[in-house]
Amino acid sequence: MTTPRNFPDQLAEKLDGLPELALDCNFSWSHRADAIWQELDADLWQQTRNPWLVLQTTSSKRLEELADNETFCKNLKSIVSDYRQSLSEERWFQHELQATAKFKQVAYFSMEFGLSEALPIYSGGLGLLAGDHLKASNDLRLPLIGVGLLYQNGYFRQAIDQDGNQIALYPSSDTGDLPVCPVRNEEGEWLRIQLYTPSRLWVRVWQAQIGSIKLYLLDTNDPINHPVERCITTELYGGGPEHRLTQEILLGIGGWRVLRALGIKPDVCHLNEGHAALLVLERARDFMEEFHLDFETALAVTRAGNLFTTHTPVEAGFDRFSPELITRYLGHYAQSLNISLETLINLGRNPYDTANEPSFNMAYLAIHGSAAINGVSRLHGEVSRRIFSPLFPGWPLQEVPVGHITNGVHVPTWDSMYADELWTNLCGKSRWYCEHENLAEKFDRVSDEQIWTLRAKNRKRLVDYVRSEYARELNTQSMIPEAERQDRVLRLFDPNVMTIGFARRFATYKRPNLLLTDPDRLAAILTNPARPVQLVISGKAHPADQPGQALIKAWYQFMLRPEIRERAIYLSDYDMITAEYLVQGVDLWINTPRRPWEACGTSGMKTLVNGGLNLSELDGWWAEAYTPEVGWALNGLEDELADPSQAEILYQHLENTIIPHFYDHDPAGIPRCWVNFIRASMSTLTPYFSANRMVREYTEHYYLPLAANYNKRIADNVKLGKAIQLWQKRIKELWAKIHVENPVAEQIENTYRFSLMLYLGDLEAKDVCVELFSEPAEQKSFELIPMQMERAIPGAVNGYLYSAVIAANRPISDYTPRIRPNHPDCNIPLETGLIQWVKMPR
Repeated sequence: MTTPRNFPDQLAEKLDGLPELALDCNFSWSHRADAIWQELDADLWQQTRNPWLVLQTTSSKRLEELADNETFCKNLKSIVSDYRQSLSEERWFQHELQATAKFKQVAYFSMEFGLSEALPIYSGGLGLLAGDHLKASNDLRLPLIGVGLLYQNGYFRQAIDQDGNQIALYPSSDTGDLPVCPVRNEEGEWLRIQLYTPSRLWVRVWQAQIGSIKLYLLDTNDPINHPVERCITTELYGGGPEHRLTQEILLGIGGWRVLRALGIKPDVCHLNEGHAALLVLERARDFMEEFHLDFETALAVTRAGNLFTTHTPVEAGFDRFSPELITRYLGHYAQSLNISLETLINLGRNPYDTANEPSFNMAYLAIHGSAAINGVSRLHGEVSRRIFSPLFPGWPLQEVPVGHITNGVHVPTWDSMYADELWTNLCGKSRWYCEHENLAEKFDRVSDEQIWTLRAKNRKRLVDYVRSEYARELNTQSMIPEAERQDRVLRLFDPNVMTIGFARRFATYKRPNLLLTDPDRLAAILTNPARPVQLVISGKAHPADQPGQALIKAWYQFMLRPEIRERAIYLSDYDMITAEYLVQGVDLWINTPRRPWEACGTSGMKTLVNGGLNLSELDGWWAEAYTPEVGWALNGLEDELADPSQAEILYQHLENTIIPHFYDHDPAGIPRCWVNFIRASMSTLTPYFSANRMVREYTEHYYLPLAANYNKRIADNVKLGKAIQLWQKRIKELWAKIHVENPVAEQIENTYRFSLMLYLGDLEAKDVCVELFSEPAEQKSFELIPMQMERAIPGAVNGYLYSAVIAANRPISDYTPRIRPNHPDCNIPLETGLIQWVKMPR
């Protein structure tokens, strides 16, 4: 473990464990440890939430003072003792699954990770989701590691000029200030690997710690590299296609090589979006070398242990690269796979429509190299099945192999200290370390007074933060007298006024200005003297997104109106610290994406544990969560022309229902109806929309079965894997020979009888499955009914009569026979999408 330079040996005993805590990203959000960092430097802690930076910049004299402070040392010793003990605790995975689990390690690859503001290597929801995934994996003691990139400048920082224009800034991070350590090999040298790109790129490896979870971060800012290549990991999502491709080569190919250099062989690799898709090629290449296999067989084996999670709600959103760019950067790599460049490029295309898919699609590569695909909400699963259906021609939309696991948030990261205290008193400290049992019932013991007091404390904390940010902004305006500045700050917001929050990436499809459709009406809502409302807006637009920046400017200019200056504010540079105050303090969180373009959305989930309510479009997670007892919704229309009517619904909800409920206080000063909404939302939604539930579902639905199938394929010197590859090759070569004769569909009293004569050519009956298919009816699932082989056809080679008798409950024309490949250990249609439908005489 790294020791700060200002930490002399004589302090090591008295302040034992302090560097250990500072380097663990868990302690950038742990409420209990807040007092430690505040004692070291309260201002710096408040601004950065970076324990490692706070520790390193604290003077030796101050550390010596604290080492002699009995209260401080006692608190530190207690936290360190509990921390070390917690790392050895067995939790959900050990209690429930370890005895029967067939995997030892999961590797989670992501282009960004939002762990804390101390490590700014994220841009938004994708990274925050990845960070929460690691944190929940630690809470559950899942054997998981993360792989990502260490960016010197991270994502851009935002400033707003006096006209409301966004300014993108790129302050550089000193890696010495970040809570990361160099990864060293057995000889104590910094672990460096070389990628055989055209320039032989050198890559350094860092490690971040999240409790029991390690996150390995790759960095090209090595003096041995050319200056251009040192900048590969300068910015997140910066530069053009060439820069993006080099980053994805680094993440996918370099990430796997780092794991192998560390002696790590994960059973399951989880690709968080298509950015890491090149991993599937490098994992196969590594397997080729180890077992002396050809590429096709190695891919057939290793894909069994790969999971691809897509967060993209539109087909145009996937990363694409020109064949020329792929040739320049991966032409030599195809040689190491012993395949042609054309074969490699086709892995990133739709094999059924290469004429209209000239580019290399990272999502397609991920699908071709994975054994499971999932969206991040129920609705997004449906959307993704439509997006990827061209890869599975002939297959019904319902059978396109894309599942879903709805995202969740790491609740301890986002709860306020007051909410944490309330939940701890009710449910104990270990409530997020196991399955949620009876949390809703336990929450019923909380009184209305306790809930309303929690909301008041959270709102007050947000108001204080808003005022401090406004004061910082005013302090740059020297023309305003100090007394006037102080007066303006005090007049801004009121801790007893209903507070609405809206914060996210500013992009047109998220419709961040739907609430601004009628500025005069919104102004009237905010300034109502009987029932005033205050509004906090925050968010960034990508530096290249001019329409998104125009939306920010419109909000900024609206807030210059004199009558609402004390009721609304735009907080610049939306980051995790701002998000924390917002989701903890707002009474109502608004989300207005254009359905179904919000894959999931997690910001509204973060308000749940803190007693905030949601008013959202019926998209993403809210399409699953919404009931009239827990919040409010728009009408879920997908037509762009519906925006004016949805804005009207938004205003009416606020004017006629939401705001009146908030201010409908009884004689004790408590809005009972509003509190009932809070109680229902906190108790029923918080446990489900948590990363705890999400990671358990990933483990049970994907990690366990994928690991079992992967290990099954590699057993006995890859016996099953080789057999599956040979079977797939044979099926592909011989499928065209299959033909059907004499298909019959007839009604016999109250039954239907279907029969057909199937000629398989050189295939065998065990290679196929013959079944009846019918479309869904009356909201029910589609039907699949096996057709049984009655007998062999005399004189035919592999010719058989198949039949099925079913009840005549639907029109006979609803049913269609089909033939598809069949193998007990092959994932169909993901691994072979062949299918033949039988045209029935009508």
